[in-house]
Amino acid sequence: MALHFRKIVQNEHYGYPDEWFPSVSATIGDRYPERSFFQVFIAITSGPRFALVFLWYILTSRPNSSLPKIVAGVGLFRTFTCGGWTYVTSTDDHDWHDIFMISYLVATLPWTLGCLALSPNNRRAVKYRKVLASLFFGTLVPLIYFFIQHKVHKVPGAYTKYAFFEWSLILFDVGFDAVTALDFEAFEIVVRDVKGISRGQLKTTADSVLEKEKGKPVGNTFGEGFFWTEIFDAAADVYNGFVFWSTWTALGLLVWYFPLWHMGISGYEAAIVCFASPLLFVIPGLKTVVTKNPRLVHFLSLSGLLAYQVQTPSNRLFVTGFAVSCGGLSFIGQLYADRANNARLESRITAWAMGLILSSIAKFAFKTNNPVWPTMHAGNGGWNKLGLFLAVLAVLRAHRRGPTSGGDYLPPNPKKGSSVLAGLGFGGITFVMHSLLADSSTMISWVWEGYPVRGPIAVPHGAVTIFAMGAGLVFGLYYPGLTGSWTAFGIGSLGAALLTCYSHWTGFYGGLVLAFYTLAVTPVLISSAVRHSPVTTFGVGGIFFMFMVLFHVWVVAYAFVPGGPLVREHTDWVMITTMLSIGAGVFSAAVTNSSNRQSKTISPSGRRQRSYYIYVLAALQLLSVAIAYLRFPTNDYVPYHKDDKVVTAGIWTVHFGLDNDMWSSEQRMRQVIEELELDVVGLLESDNQRIIMGNRDITQVLAEDMGMYADFGPGPNKHTWGSALLSKFPIVNSTHHLLPSPVGELAPAIHATLDMYGELVDVVVFHSGQEEDPEDRRLQTEYLSKLMGESPRPLILLSYLVTKPLEGNYNTYVSDLSGMKDIDPTDWDRWCEYILYKKLKRTGYARVSRDSITDTEIQVGKFVVGEPEPENEMRIPEEMVPQGQQFPALFRGQGVRGHRYHVFDEPRYWQ
Repeated sequence: MALHFRKIVQNEHYGYPDEWFPSVSATIGDRYPERSFFQVFIAITSGPRFALVFLWYILTSRPNSSLPKIVAGVGLFRTFTCGGWTYVTSTDDHDWHDIFMISYLVATLPWTLGCLALSPNNRRAVKYRKVLASLFFGTLVPLIYFFIQHKVHKVPGAYTKYAFFEWSLILFDVGFDAVTALDFEAFEIVVRDVKGISRGQLKTTADSVLEKEKGKPVGNTFGEGFFWTEIFDAAADVYNGFVFWSTWTALGLLVWYFPLWHMGISGYEAAIVCFASPLLFVIPGLKTVVTKNPRLVHFLSLSGLLAYQVQTPSNRLFVTGFAVSCGGLSFIGQLYADRANNARLESRITAWAMGLILSSIAKFAFKTNNPVWPTMHAGNGGWNKLGLFLAVLAVLRAHRRGPTSGGDYLPPNPKKGSSVLAGLGFGGITFVMHSLLADSSTMISWVWEGYPVRGPIAVPHGAVTIFAMGAGLVFGLYYPGLTGSWTAFGIGSLGAALLTCYSHWTGFYGGLVLAFYTLAVTPVLISSAVRHSPVTTFGVGGIFFMFMVLFHVWVVAYAFVPGGPLVREHTDWVMITTMLSIGAGVFSAAVTNSSNRQSKTISPSGRRQRSYYIYVLAALQLLSVAIAYLRFPTNDYVPYHKDDKVVTAGIWTVHFGLDNDMWSSEQRMRQVIEELELDVVGLLESDNQRIIMGNRDITQVLAEDMGMYADFGPGPNKHTWGSALLSKFPIVNSTHHLLPSPVGELAPAIHATLDMYGELVDVVVFHSGQEEDPEDRRLQTEYLSKLMGESPRPLILLSYLVTKPLEGNYNTYVSDLSGMKDIDPTDWDRWCEYILYKKLKRTGYARVSRDSITDTEIQVGKFVVGEPEPENEMRIPEEMVPQGQQFPALFRGQGVRGHRYHVFDEPRYWQ
């Protein structure tokens, strides 16, 4: 600190005196000689670090125990990664420094838990370990909080507070390992075990705990040895669950393509009947065929992973629908085959629920696209071939044991609840899983209200949603009586109410409660449902799920569907109906499970089997944390032509991120937006956070890949088709508006204030109502024109107005009321998209064809910030325009990949 104090406390936002204490990376990695000094001491301690791992293994190794070997392996890995982030500093290679650092932190969890479990029964050492481990993991909470305050909110001094917790983290970590000295008192330097601990003659802490906790859930679960074959079995089952949910969530997205292009009911919506495939069990003998030949039906369900090879959209839908049907039959058939074996039944349910969690993690990693969906391929980021290969291995592994025979005792005439109510409960939890938990950012989009940030953001808080799901599942496995109670149902319903009625953190906390409860109650409801006929439970559940899918679409698509106005904007009704259906399932389960207490007992082998699923779940949770860290926004974005103070703004109606051939179009969109050098772009028809759109968020892909801030809204619970804003400039403030729409679809708008080169400039992104609703459009025109007129700052409108130039509502948008000007009044060929502005100097305007990405062109305008708006402008040829203000030549003539300047065949410029 004495050598380079002011330099090492300086960060990308603030320096001294706002920041006055350096982070670990700044201290050890940025300057000489501090960096070399630290590296020398790390080198000196490397020998003791390896010795620590080696001696700890000798101390804890016991016959027929694999855990000491696993902990030793983790310890070696931690030591190597410590060298990684020490010797590859952030200055040398930022990405590899982060990879080594996060690997070290992730490995610390199993190392810490493993050391605690293997600790010799030394009360003093165990006490210190527990305290230091608690301090280490407790410190992560404020550490992440202040990092977000610094990185996202740009709070002065937040990084100094972060630095203190970062240094504390290191001290606690070193202190935890230093406690080992208390256990090594039993060792002589000759490494001779004088107390016989390594020969299993003395009890470890784990032994003492297991003896004390014998008969309790945790003790029963982890009291057995570790076998790699069983961990592979659990991983295969979870991956099969992932494939089930990947195919299941893809069907709605494929169905959506057809009404999207038909602008109404297309007929292909009938494909959702595949969700109710258990109704096919009404066919005599089908249940026997499915339960006796599970591998065949399971392999047929993998056809959904091959659907990406089918080029024709309708055929791709049919293949995926067939896969969903086979997947449903396979899953329900296996449940019924195993319903007399409580351990196997629990494993099926757990793997299915964890498959949802893995699906959500995969979408978290791939920015809300599932890499094995039929809308993906190698060209747009898909991992279809790898996904199929792993799926084949998982099916072979899962079915190597063959169908179950026998099992725990099942009472011949147990008292059972209502099969219909059980079916409603299954349909309800499946709908919550699909509509709110299939993507970790869905509930966050419900509570997002714009800048400044006052609640959760998709990254990193998506990992919190995933954690709540995993925690709920574990709780439900250990305490089914509690999770199946009416008290738990009431708490879950309260969470649903908070999510529906509140924004920001309050709404998100409610969503976490709902996520926890949904996964917790899943084992209870499904284990009850399998006591009934599959047709009258899972068939009814499938029908109810289809009803809820239509219900939650009708509330926003009311202008295009029969009976839509009856449920217009009633997401609250959707949530109430969902929770009532889950309540029906809880009621039925209470009756069914009350008469099956004896049969619900899990054998010791079943408890051991449960532990392997929890190991896999722990690995998935660590993976989600790593993804959140690697995807954390950098917020250091730079405009394309900052030296010229040029702003290039565009408007594009992106058709929900599906192109004309039913492929996800985010990568193609990103490419053309980057090539057009857009600093600010408004995206319309961009809200995909519903089942039929795949629960996606195209702004995550575009913003992260292009280095832009993103705002989207109003959210999916506000019943619009969505508007979004991407900006290279910081978004100082943004407000979401729902414009008057008494008859037709709701008109969304984002009113944002951006910091453009030190000057505040407003940007409005707006989508007006349809041509069929002239009164709606008139009211919206007046509302928006008044809003723009009241802004004292320079303003750019990026809009979809549904009007002809110089006619009708156009003359209100471009008027004294709004103070706005048309970027090019001579452009007679517009109908929907318009760029308007005020108090800015316009320099250029162009229209670019969209190829097959969507059905709407891109309109682009160039402005200069900081120069007065000229009173008399004139058109000038391109050669008179400074290079930094010109449009890219790439799109001249025939352009590139179907994108070219059209209508005018060249950009227009003014001075």
